[in-house]
Amino acid sequence: MPQQLTIALSKGRIFEETLPLLAAAGIVPSEAPENSRKLIIPTNHPNIRLVIVRASDVPTYVQYGAADLGIAGKDVLIEHGGEGLCQPLDLNIAHQPLDLQIAKCRMMVAVPQGFDYAAASQPGCRLRIATKYPNIAAEHFAAKGVHVDIIKLYGSMELAPLVGLSDCIVDLVSTGNTLKANNLEAVEHIANISSRLIVNKAALKTKYALLNPIIEAFAGAIPS
Repeated sequence: MPQQLTIALSKGRIFEETLPLLAAAGIVPSEAPENSRKLIIPTNHPNIRLVIVRASDVPTYVQYGAADLGIAGKDVLIEHGGEGLCQPLDLNIAHQPLDLQIAKCRMMVAVPQGFDYAAASQPGCRLRIATKYPNIAAEHFAAKGVHVDIIKLYGSMELAPLVGLSDCIVDLVSTGNTLKANNLEAVEHIANISSRLIVNKAALKTKYALLNPIIEAFAGAIPS
């Protein structure tokens, strides 16, 4: 019986932008997750399947071997910590993880319009931060010497400073339209975010013959 290969993906932008990479590896999903209630999606290869999970859960599925490889945002990987994962290296950039150059956005600090962030974020000051990314936020403000009280939220981040729950937010920004609609503005750049390929460490050894051609195909199909 041929070895089964499982790829963990999340719905939405990452899935859509992964399709050309899958096609480069000769993998075609039987259906799109947006049009199906299935969480396990077969492909044109009987021994390769996709599992659809929350973006924040992709590293966990790969870490524990429920998936052999997956695609996750740099933000998710930083929060997860990377335990049990291998990030294939970019052969063109020494010692750098393979950046798939998809689902690009920015991790930013945003505040209500008119808030004096420059004064409020001086070393020794204290801020209340609402975010889905407590590790990223804590590391960023610690480097600035700013004390923070972090409030973890799972959605509707823009609401927090508007109702007095926080002074500012740390969140992903793509177009900035949602911030503008809620009278917020991005005031500080933390990191550029895009998606990366991650592989289960054990699978990389036991299923190398299956995994390596896919990794190489993905690397060769990265958008310029």
